Amino acid sequence: MSAPRRRRRLPDEVRSAAVRAVLCLSFTLVGVVVATLASYAGSWLLTPALLAMGLGVFGTMWCLLEILISRQVAAQRMRGPNSAHPMAGSRVAPEPLAPRPFPRPGPGSAPQQSYRPQPPQAQQPQAGRPGQAPYRGQSQQPPQLPTT
Repeated sequence: MSAPRRRRRLPDEVRSAAVRAVLCLSFTLVGVVVATLASYAGSWLLTPALLAMGLGVFGTMWCLLEILISRQVAAQRMRGPNSAHPMAGSRVAPEPLAPRPFPRPGPGSAPQQSYRPQPPQAQQPQAGRPGQAPYRGQSQQPPQLPTT
């Protein structure tokens, strides 16, 4: 028979947040009971009890959010900065990563062609003024202006 695993102790800020949440929840439940009894009796305590109950619900939600946030902060502190791995914050120096080789084509793949820039080809002079495209469907002579 194996020995049961012991649960890790919660960090101090998480425990204090959980204690505050329990106190706020108990305050809210007391407000619910007082509001119920005051409504049955028709007492003037109904309005303050409802106010206390509303504040208690708000405080309980606040404390539950505080528990979630403090748990995340404690887990991040255990992991180390900028890491999702649990042992990233440990004192053991990590081994350097080996350089990755270039991917090679497999036996059934076509060989990859490497890029070779082509030398610029000499452009033939075009008809027309410099920087102007030639006219389509006309001879290579520049257009004539009409004379009057």
